[in-house]
Amino acid sequence: MKAPARILLLIALLCGIINKSHAQAQVPDTVLTGIYITSIHDVNFKDKEYSVNLWLWLRYKNKKFDFDKNLEVPLAKEVTKSFTTVDSSDNQVFMLMKLQCVMKDSWKIDNFPFDKQTLRFSIENSQFDSKSLVFKADLSGKHFDPRFLLQGWNIDSVGITTGVKQYETAFGDISLKKPHTEYSAYRVKLKIDRNAIGLFWKMFLGMYVAFLIAYMCFYIHFDSIDSRFGLSVGALFAVIGNKYIIDSSLPESTSFTLVDALHGVTLLFILAVIVSTSFSLLLIKREQIERAKRFDFICAQVLLAGYIMINTWLIWQAIASSN
Repeated sequence: MKAPARILLLIALLCGIINKSHAQAQVPDTVLTGIYITSIHDVNFKDKEYSVNLWLWLRYKNKKFDFDKNLEVPLAKEVTKSFTTVDSSDNQVFMLMKLQCVMKDSWKIDNFPFDKQTLRFSIENSQFDSKSLVFKADLSGKHFDPRFLLQGWNIDSVGITTGVKQYETAFGDISLKKPHTEYSAYRVKLKIDRNAIGLFWKMFLGMYVAFLIAYMCFYIHFDSIDSRFGLSVGALFAVIGNKYIIDSSLPESTSFTLVDALHGVTLLFILAVIVSTSFSLLLIKREQIERAKRFDFICAQVLLAGYIMINTWLIWQAIASSN
């Protein structure tokens, strides 16, 4: 083989070795991560937050990761480490810590109180991006204590995944050509639901009683026509007050929820009772007593049937949408 050919072959081999070494250097280290939730409490529906106690363990080789200092919980309002232990034998790091976190989350209240919620927990490393570190989920065993009870809720399922969180910023790193960084993320989704029948009647019983009071106006004699208007107007304000009480315990929402729909329908039907009473009064002043009685009877049956049917349909839709 001629000298130039040998030189070219040697250069090619060196380039291949360099590229291979560079490719191997780009392979990120794996962090085996597991979680065990011991309790969830202080669920604040109004402020969209809850508290969670959990054990978190991480097993990795690169000591620079130092999760004791670099652990990031993106959705947390507060994070408290009550216990941490580190074992660095066998050329790897095993870290076990107990966390107490106050988490912020978004609640879906369109179908309240027949709603289902998803509680989210995730972690990242604040110093090493996805080029240096990737999470791998430890899926062995259970991930929550089956003995703890989340008051008013039932735990449906726990889902654990890993992925990449993208940030459209360089975090001030001028060496990056594009303001885009990616960090590996370990994610936990805890789906919860509840038996809402008891809560439903607790919150809406006052509204239904107010409607029935207004509805009974159809069975008050014409001699007490003023009482009809008094009861109907009183029921109207009772429904409005009931809605304000329920809204005070719920987070703000721009969508039209089940709570809004049920109260809105009730207000419209009470208004229909007032309009019907006004027309009955007009018939009485014209001395059309029998026609007024017949009108009251028809309105009573139609309004009651319509109210029950619409309420049943709205509630059924909310339950079906949540499943």
